[in-house]
Amino acid sequence: MQARAPESAVRFTSKRFAARAARPVNRDACAQEWPEAGLAVFWSPFDPKPSLRIEAGRVVELDGTPEAQFDWLDRFIARYALDLQAAEEAMALEPLAVARQIVDPHVPRRRVVRLVSGLTPARLVEVVNCLNVVEMMMALQKMRARRTPANQAHVTNRKENPALLAADAAEAAERGFAELETTVGVARYAPLNALAVLIGSQAATRGAALTQCAVEEALGLRLALLGLTTYAETLSVYGTEAAFRDGDDTPWSKAFLASAYASRGVKVRFTSGTGSEALMGHAEGKSMLYLEARCLMAVKGAGAQGVQNGSISCIALPEALPGGVRGVLAENLMAALLDLEVATGNDAMASHSEIRKTAKLMLQFLPGADFIFSGYSSMPREDNLFGGGNFDAEDLDDYNILQRDMQVDGGLRPVREPEILEVRRRAARAGQAVFQELGLPPVTDEEVESAVTARSSADMPDRDVVADLAAAEALLRAGRNSLDVIRALARRGFPDLAEKLLAVQKLRVSGDYLQTSAILVPSGRVLSAVNDPNDYAGPGTGYRPSPERVAEINDVPQAADPRTIGAEPGEAVLAELGEAAPGVDPQEVILAVGPAFGTALRATLTGLPHRDVIRALVAGIEAEGMRARLIKVRDTADCGWIGWKGAQLSGSGIAVGLQSKGTTVIHRRDLAPLNNLELFPQAPNLTLESYRVIGRNAAKYAKGEPVLPVPVEIDNFARLKWIVAATVLHRRETEQVRAGAPPVEVRLL
Repeated sequence: MQARAPESAVRFTSKRFAARAARPVNRDACAQEWPEAGLAVFWSPFDPKPSLRIEAGRVVELDGTPEAQFDWLDRFIARYALDLQAAEEAMALEPLAVARQIVDPHVPRRRVVRLVSGLTPARLVEVVNCLNVVEMMMALQKMRARRTPANQAHVTNRKENPALLAADAAEAAERGFAELETTVGVARYAPLNALAVLIGSQAATRGAALTQCAVEEALGLRLALLGLTTYAETLSVYGTEAAFRDGDDTPWSKAFLASAYASRGVKVRFTSGTGSEALMGHAEGKSMLYLEARCLMAVKGAGAQGVQNGSISCIALPEALPGGVRGVLAENLMAALLDLEVATGNDAMASHSEIRKTAKLMLQFLPGADFIFSGYSSMPREDNLFGGGNFDAEDLDDYNILQRDMQVDGGLRPVREPEILEVRRRAARAGQAVFQELGLPPVTDEEVESAVTARSSADMPDRDVVADLAAAEALLRAGRNSLDVIRALARRGFPDLAEKLLAVQKLRVSGDYLQTSAILVPSGRVLSAVNDPNDYAGPGTGYRPSPERVAEINDVPQAADPRTIGAEPGEAVLAELGEAAPGVDPQEVILAVGPAFGTALRATLTGLPHRDVIRALVAGIEAEGMRARLIKVRDTADCGWIGWKGAQLSGSGIAVGLQSKGTTVIHRRDLAPLNNLELFPQAPNLTLESYRVIGRNAAKYAKGEPVLPVPVEIDNFARLKWIVAATVLHRRETEQVRAGAPPVEVRLL
C-alpha cells in the first residue's frame, strides 16, 4: 500500500485549505501509529500483561516473564524497585480502583505512594491509562513530592563567554529559577562555564539556585567533586536492555554513579523520557509509556531522589503520534506516583505552533510540578546549546502574564530593568574578579559592560578560545575547587557572594539538599519533600500562594495604574460660549464632541491631541467649501447619540460626532440615533489624516454629493492593547455627563 502524502504537501483547490496548510502547526511531524517500531504512546499489542508472582520473598514472575527469562530491567526492578509488602494488596486491586484513589482528595498521598510501590510496570501503565488529561493534572497536583512548585533554567551561549554566562545566571536566579543548568559547545570549556554559572547564581538579591553542567558523566562527576556544580541530572536510563547496552551502561552502573554523586553531597536525578528507545531502534515493539514505566522503576530502584522526564529531547516523536502530549503528562505523573522529584520537561522545542507549545505547557503549569521546566531557555533560543528551548528569554513576559492571569505560581517573579541591570553587572564583575584571582584569561571591562545589556552572545566581543581552553584544562589539573572561588570572591570585594557560596557548600556537608525534591530559598534554607511535603487533599489544602507571593505574581512591570490614565495635568483646549442654537446655514457641518472632550480630557486613546483632531476635521470640511461649527454634547457619552444630537442642530443636517477617546461617527438628522452614515469604532486606527478625510466626507454628504465611504481598517488586535485605556477614558467621559444639560457651543482656545 502506497503511503499517503501529508495534507501540507497537497495542492488545494480551496484557498482556505491552502492557507491553513501554511500554518506553523503543519510544519510539525505527524505520523500514524506503528507499534512494531515502538511508534505507539499508550498501548502496543506487544506490551506484556500485568502479573506478579512471589515465592519465599522472591519475585519469580514479573509481567508475564518468568525469572529465568528476566532481562536486566526485570531483574533490577524485581530486586530493588518493588515493595513486596505492598504488592499483594496493590496488584489485587483493579486498575480503575487505584486510579480513583489517585484522584480522590480523601485518599492521602502517602497511601497512594505505598500502593504504587507495589505495582509492576505494566500495571502502573494500566492505572494511568484510566485517567483523562484533566484527571492526570488533578493527580499531579496531589502527587508531586514538594508542596511548593519551582522552575529550572538553561544558561548557555554560543560564544561560551564567562561574563555573559555569569550575568545570565544572576538574572535567572533573580527571576526565581531554583536550578540553573549549563552545557558546552566545546567539551573542554566545561570547567570555565561551570565556574561562571556558579558565581552568577549567587549574585541575585532575591534568588538562590543550585547549578549543574551537563557534560559527559565522568567529567560531570569531576566538576561536582570540585564543588563547581551542586547537582546533576545527566544519568540517562532506558526501558530495554538493548538500549542500555547501546549506551555502554546497565541499571547497576547508573546506580553506582548516582551513589558517587550523592556520597559527595551532590543532588542527583536521572533522565528518561518517552521515545528514546524507539529513536535508538531498541523499542522491542513496546509502547513508549510501558518502557517509561520500566525506566522510572529503575530510577526508584537505584535510590535516586528524582528524575527529569517528559520526553525531554525526544519530544517531537511522541508529539507526532496520537495522544503524545497526554503521554508526556502520564509519564510525569508516573514519576510523581513513585514518589520521585519530577522535572517535567518543557525544555526542548516541541512545536512550530505557538498555540500547541503553550497548550502542552499548561498540563504541567496548571497543576504545578517540582520543576515545571527542566530547562527554560533563559537566553534567546539561538544561544541555547541544548538545541533550542520550547520557551526562551523573549517569552518571559508571556510566562509572567500567564501566572498573573490564572493566579498560578509557575516559579518565576516579574522583574524590572534597573534591578536586572544591577545584578547582571555585579555577577559579571564578580566573574571578572575570580578569573583574575585564579590566573585565568582576563575578562575585560568591555566584556562586563557588554554582558550587562546584551541580548545574546552576538553582542559580546570575541575571546581567545585557545587560551580559554588551555586555562580550563589547567584549572582541572590543578584541582581548583569551590573553596578557591570562595576565597577569590572574599579577597576581591565580594564577601556577601563568598558567604552565600560557602553556605551552599555547607549544605553539601549536611546533606540537606539530598532530600527528595530539594531547592534553595534566598535565606539559604532548603525546601524539600521532608520539610515542605505536598499535603494536597482537595480544595482548600496543599500549596496556595501566600498573599505576598500573589502580590509578587501580580506586579508585572507592564501593568499600568489605571488611575493615571487620562489624568495628566494640562489646560483645557475648548471654551464654552453658551447654549447651542439650531443652525440655519445649509453649508454648516457640526462637529459635536463628548462632554469631556478638550476639557477633562485633552487627547484621544492613542494620544492624538484633541486640538489637532479638531483642526484636521475642520480642514477636511473647509476643503469642500463648507463651514464647521463646534458644539459640546453634555448629557450623553454615547457616540451615536452625540452625533445624532449634533445633526439635529446642524444647518445642513450633517454632523460628525466624537467621543473623547477618538471614536467617531458621521450622522444625519433623519436617521435613528443608533443608525448613521459612517461609523469609525476603532479609535486606535484613526490618524489625523483619517480625521481630515472624515471631515471631507461629512462635507460631501452636506452638499448632497455621492460619497465613497472612508475605508475602515479592521485590526483584531487593537482591543488587546487598548481596552483598559478605552475603559478608563470612557469612564472619565461619563463622569462629565450632566443629565438634561443642553448642548453648548464651543471654540478652540
